[in-house]
Formats: sequence, C-alpha cells, structure tokens
Amino acid sequence: RAAARKAARKQEGGRRRLIWVAAGVLLVLIVGAGVYKLVNRYTPAEDFAGPAGAPVVVQVKSGDTATEIASTMAEAGIVASSAAFYEAAVQDEGMNSVQPGYYAIPVHSPAADAVAALVAPGSRVGNVVVSEGRQLHDQHDVNTGARKEGIYTKIAAASCVGAEPERRCVTYEELEQAGATTDLAALGVPEWAVESVRTVPDRARQLEGLIAAGSWDFDPSGSAQDILRQLVTESARSYESTGLLESGRINGLSPYETLIGASLVEREALPQDMSKVARVIVNRLEIDQPLQFDSTVNYALDKTEVATTDADRGQTTPWNTYAMAGLPATPISSPSIAALEAMEEPEPGTWLYFVTVDKQGTTLFTESYSEHLQNIELALESGILDSGR
Repeated sequence: RAAARKAARKQEGGRRRLIWVAAGVLLVLIVGAGVYKLVNRYTPAEDFAGPAGAPVVVQVKSGDTATEIASTMAEAGIVASSAAFYEAAVQDEGMNSVQPGYYAIPVHSPAADAVAALVAPGSRVGNVVVSEGRQLHDQHDVNTGARKEGIYTKIAAASCVGAEPERRCVTYEELEQAGATTDLAALGVPEWAVESVRTVPDRARQLEGLIAAGSWDFDPSGSAQDILRQLVTESARSYESTGLLESGRINGLSPYETLIGASLVEREALPQDMSKVARVIVNRLEIDQPLQFDSTVNYALDKTEVATTDADRGQTTPWNTYAMAGLPATPISSPSIAALEAMEEPEPGTWLYFVTVDKQGTTLFTESYSEHLQNIELALESGILDSGR
C-alpha cells in the first residue's frame, strides 16, 4: 500500500507539472499576441514618400468598398500598401462621392495624395456621353457653320490621360480606322447585326447606331479597337434589354432593321410622337412606299439643316429614302431607348404621312395624301421649312 500511495503521489505531481507547463505556454502566446498587436498598432503602414510618377488607369467598379479600392490601388503600384490607402481614405469625406468608372492616378503616390487625386474633379477618364440622335462623324449647320461633334470626336476627347507634354489620347483618325475594319468580332458587333453590317456600302459608317445613346465608361488605356469593342458590346447589351430580339413578332422587322427604324424615329419625332412615327415607317414598308425622310438625306451631307433642297433629295445614296424604297443601309444616328421601344411596338394606326408644322414641334399625322399636302402648306407658312441655301 505504501508503494501504491507513493506511485499515486508521483503521478499527481506529474499532472500538476503538465498543467503548469501548459499554462505557461498559453501565457507566452497571449503575451506574445498582445505585444504583436501593440507593436503593429503603432507601426505605420508602408507608404511611398514621393515624388509620384506617371498616371496609370484604374477602374472603380460598381459596389466597390474602400477596402476593395485600396487593393486595386496597391495592385496597380499607385500606393505602397492597401493599408496606407485605406487609412487615408476613411479620413476623406470625398470618398463617399466616388462614382464607378476609370480614373488616372500617378504611380508611387503617397497614400494621402492618391486619395486626393481620386476624389479630385477631372480625375475620372474614359467617360463619354452620347446624346440621343448623335452620329459617328462630325457635321456642320448650314446656317451657322457650327460643328456638331460626332461620337468619334467625343470618344477621342474622353480618352485623354495625363498632362502635357506626356498627355496621350486616342485620335479621331485612329477610331475611324479601327471602326472600319472588317473584323466585326473584334469590334464587338452583336450576332444579330453581323450579316447586315458586313454588307454596309461604306465601311467608315458600319458602326453607326451600334454605340447607343447614354453615359458610357471605357478604359482609355486600350487601343482604339479595344475602346470601340467595349462600347459596342455594352450598347448591344443595353439594346437587347428592351426586348429587341423578340420585337419582330410585333413589327415584322429584324433586330437590325428595328434599330435602323429607331434611328429614324429619333431624328424625325419628338418623344410624344415617336410611337406614331414608328407606325408610319412600318405602314410604308409594308406597301413598299418610299419613306421620304429628310433626315436620311441629311445623313450623307456634311452641312445639314431641317429643310433639304431638291438637289439634296435628288442625290442617290444608300441612305436617301427619297431615291429608293425601304430602309437606309444603316442607322442614321444613335437612338434613345424611348425611340427603340417605340419602334419595337408602334402605336396602332393607319397613318402614312406626317409633317411638323411649326417651330414648337406640332406634328400632324394622316392617311390621306391630300390632307398631307394641306399640312405641308401650314409648315411652309410657319417658315419651318425655309432653307438656308
């Protein structure tokens, strides 16, 4: 029994020693972790001292948090660490107003400077606003000579990054050349438009209408072809969201023909009349009656006005609907979603004619040609059809 008690005491002592050893190890870990946190709490995040280098383009995506933006900045080499950017960002209220898009920020920037550059006016790049009815190429007003900038001109201006003399932009000429390539897949032309675009008689105009009206963000560090592919791809997605691919069941047209029709509606009608003008187009196409739209005559002219001359209307072009029946070879502008939806589902009616009769935009519709002639007289009396030539 004495031996047994001795062995039990020895075993109990061993257990106590193990408990104390374990407790000691745990204490070391706790103290070590505390010391680590304490040290790191007062250790500044890695940061660049400056001076900053050339700007690079980064994207802020929809829904990005300050943490995600910080990671983007660090990965692009703009800041030395995401932690430094985050610490500066949470102290700048301007971060709350940063919009999704592309921004040009200098590399190797101190974090505070990078945040300031991001929230500064003018830091956003690659943002282009395409207004309803805008065309690819520049045109000029007959009466004033004023230039109406085309989409290529606006994209070129929005593509500029940096300050002189290092400022770099994609040029109008580069965009026009890229937009004329026969590699339609490289331009992002959607499948429903490829066959028609491939047969466009003027390659420089083959992307007309395929860059939709709206506000668009593109990566300006890409090539002209990259930029056009991004804009055409996103525009096609926007068009398709309206039900374009199924609209033929109602209007009897292919998606590309519907887009062409929508571009005519955009140039010919005020919003309240779009659905009626769309019906006139469909009605005339059904009986093979020429559309005879002045907007299609103007499309191929460098100098334009509301009225067109007999000489203008007498020019045979793939777009002049006075000289031929059917739709123009391409859209003649970038239509609004409202114009596209009107063309997808025109208002029921038997109208074949319409004319705007005053400068307030009053438009009269009729099925009767004799009534249409009387309406034209009203337009002539108002002076809306006076020519500057």
